[in-house]
Amino acid sequence: MTEREGVSGDGIYRLDASDPEGRLVDRSGMSADDVAQVSEVMQALGALRAAEQRISDASRRYMKLNETDMRALHFLAACLHTDTVATPGAIAAHLGISTASTTKLLDRLETGGHVTRAAHPTDRRALAIAITPETHEAAMQSVGRQHAKRVPSVMRLSPAERETVIEFLRNMAADLDTP
Repeated sequence: MTEREGVSGDGIYRLDASDPEGRLVDRSGMSADDVAQVSEVMQALGALRAAEQRISDASRRYMKLNETDMRALHFLAACLHTDTVATPGAIAAHLGISTASTTKLLDRLETGGHVTRAAHPTDRRALAIAITPETHEAAMQSVGRQHAKRVPSVMRLSPAERETVIEFLRNMAADLDTP
């Protein structure tokens, strides 16, 4: 075996680095060029994931919140932007957490001044949860501004290229969700 420099950065996602013997990914029908191009796609996905993780980590540090809190605030901001009344049940469903966990989350966010609870406008049995204007503005200036940087890359694609990317990402998400 020859001595080589170690794998660095996104190189860990190359097929020869992550699955050299083809035990996980069958490459029997692929040319060397196909394998190299698939490796480039995997490396690009790794770079995107790393960039998103850096943004997420920086946003959580800036907002002093955990990942679930940030996901809840993102949901509440989307509800605000679409004139949708957010309820604890809708938040629980969006986050995939129990109602008890949602109550604790809302207690924490309300104590921190990030959300308000009020009577639901049409359902006397329910609460309406809203993001505070201060938290909304902080999120827009930090997380929102960073996430908006994705849009120009998408805008540079032709409609056909966007359809290909949409199909690719949906298929990959479905593959990842398959046990």
